[in-house]
Amino acid sequence: MPDDLAKGWNTVGAWIRGVAIATALGLCSPALAQGVASPASSLADTAAGHLARGQTNEAINAYSAALGDNTLTNDRRATLLNDRGVAYARAGQVKLAVEDFNAAAGLFPEYAAIYNNRGNLLVSLGLLKEALKDLDRAIVLAPGYTSAFNNRAGLYVRLGQPGDAIADYTRAVQLSPQMPAPLAGRGQVYLAMLRPHAAARDFTRALLADSRFVQGYLDRASAKLMIANYQEAIEDVSRAAAFDVGNPEIYVLRGEGYLALRDLPAALKDFTQAITLDPKNVGAYLGRGLTQARASTFDEAFADLNRAIELDPRSARAFAYRAFVYKQTGQIGVGQKDIETALKLDPKSGDVLWAKAEIEEAQGQLDQAIADAKLARAWRPGSKDAIELLQRIDTAGGSNRIDVAKAGEIEGWRVIRNGTQFEAINDALPRVAVPIEMFSDGLPKLSGWDVQPAPHESFGILKFAAGQLQTSRGADDMEMAALIDISGQRVVTIVPNRRSGNDGSKSTSWSFEDRRITVTSVDGLTEEFPLDAPANVGALAAGAAIGAAGTRRLSSGAPTGTAWAPWNDPMGLPRANAPSSSKPIRTVQKKKKPKNIFELLFN
Repeated sequence: MPDDLAKGWNTVGAWIRGVAIATALGLCSPALAQGVASPASSLADTAAGHLARGQTNEAINAYSAALGDNTLTNDRRATLLNDRGVAYARAGQVKLAVEDFNAAAGLFPEYAAIYNNRGNLLVSLGLLKEALKDLDRAIVLAPGYTSAFNNRAGLYVRLGQPGDAIADYTRAVQLSPQMPAPLAGRGQVYLAMLRPHAAARDFTRALLADSRFVQGYLDRASAKLMIANYQEAIEDVSRAAAFDVGNPEIYVLRGEGYLALRDLPAALKDFTQAITLDPKNVGAYLGRGLTQARASTFDEAFADLNRAIELDPRSARAFAYRAFVYKQTGQIGVGQKDIETALKLDPKSGDVLWAKAEIEEAQGQLDQAIADAKLARAWRPGSKDAIELLQRIDTAGGSNRIDVAKAGEIEGWRVIRNGTQFEAINDALPRVAVPIEMFSDGLPKLSGWDVQPAPHESFGILKFAAGQLQTSRGADDMEMAALIDISGQRVVTIVPNRRSGNDGSKSTSWSFEDRRITVTSVDGLTEEFPLDAPANVGALAAGAAIGAAGTRRLSSGAPTGTAWAPWNDPMGLPRANAPSSSKPIRTVQKKKKPKNIFELLFN
């Protein structure tokens, strides 16, 4: 796994957690529900307000005062202990938080939120097996508990079980399609699995739910860099900068986009800005060092890369980039030593393998250079450096056509390998290339091409098998589908079409009406595409927002849940400054009024 993706693989669960807490949702005691305000209820409401504003000490004091009421029932005392446990966790008083969660579970063992919260806390302490037991318990008690599935998915990421993580994120999406957190989390897993198109689609859907989601723009930009969509990546990062101008990582990522476009002055400016904001930012020195090398200002390049090594002696990219500078300055032997060091640190880094190929080219080892450059693209698909190297020394460009018989007998369609990626193409549609991302090893298989009857005969659905998603509960066969605008020669969308596993088989529904196409995928997301508003072809294949505002709508019949952004807070309670979508997504059906406390918490 590339070092830049490994970071996301290890941290994805940390920023996408959200839990349902009784006081956060405005629950009240039975006495309050009858119109009799008890002192404990009033104090609990006050405590919840303090907690929502980040006033943890005040919240703890108010909860403690409420717990002093000797008339509290066991279940009410348990909910207050649970909420105070959240406050203690927020305040960093872990021991007291665990004690409160334990006491609450003893009083009210059927209360799923306790196990969800304690599980989250155990994850933060590195007690992953114990955390899994708690989150499993929360889901058993409340099978519709979106946040518990979301949190368990993040835990599976930490455990190195991507299939289970995707399955749980997908279940969370099915339960709450308008909640950005599960979509963002699943997108992170797809990124780590080198499935950038799928990742971009999920980040786009998350952004449709919350247009101020900074991390969503940055993650979608990372996905677009991986598919060599550099300009759109820069646009996404610039959108993020509008909400978080002081974040150095924004300038590092945008600098990488400019560097890929070979806009060296712009790249240099962004990397320098990142260093100004954070003088110890290794990524900024790496980017600026490589930019200086491309600009042939080698002394400055060496200075930046040496500084990166000083800050992080285990940075494989720093040694790889410095090896490239040594090549540019004719010091091949010294560059070879840096490559050897880089390979020891990270033998699967796309950047390291590219730099190795550069040294091999200088040594006249062209066949090995081609092989390593292709391998570099496998680990970092959008690497402009590897692409240019292959174009320079490999006349085939890394392309390799797959035998049609192995890819499925679909009239007019065939599968090609473009570098390390698969694409479905049709000679009758020369501008259409359907990206095919596999869930497992092996070759893709085209399974169907259905042209719609009149009056929608200009649209067709291409189906393809994309391997199996491996989980601890078995393997799910994955089939994807691409909606193709035949007359416009564009990919409209790509969605999971069928998923077959031990939990049954589910299929996507397609509705073609006079002026719109409605697609409800197997993960519960519904998208509408107006027929009178053409979409952005390039953006569609990458999962970007479609056309101008109002040309695409994401909807669902599921309840929307709370309006705050759950990735802002590990414990899940809303904060006063938490961003939310200014334009809530419309639902297909009206939200039913909860009948009881458990429906309010877990539906």
